[in-house]
Amino acid sequence: MKDLNSLNIEHLEKWFTDESTIWIPPSKEISGKNRILALFRAIFRRYDSIEWQVFEIFPLGNQKYFYQTTSYGTMINQGVYENNFCTVVHFSEEGKIIYLSDYFKDTKAFN
Repeated sequence: MKDLNSLNIEHLEKWFTDESTIWIPPSKEISGKNRILALFRAIFRRYDSIEWQVFEIFPLGNQKYFYQTTSYGTMINQGVYENNFCTVVHFSEEGKIIYLSDYFKDTKAFN
């Protein structure tokens, strides 16, 4: 979370490989390190500020985890933003993200 909250793409690079896949609505599922980093750049550009806070992490076994998270900040030209969501993350043995999928409580801010 520290690397994500830095909003620095260089800090996120170490978490992904060309085999990584993520799905962060409203975007479609994407694969590959470069495409994933491009998506994060696009997400970061939508906000004047954004931060994520994890409240609980539930281990699911086999290097998979369920994160209960809130993101908050200010969206450009849309004002204050706050959303609760859950994330499922599957890590490789080397600690890289194999698969990540977010499930948002509220998606109207993205429409």
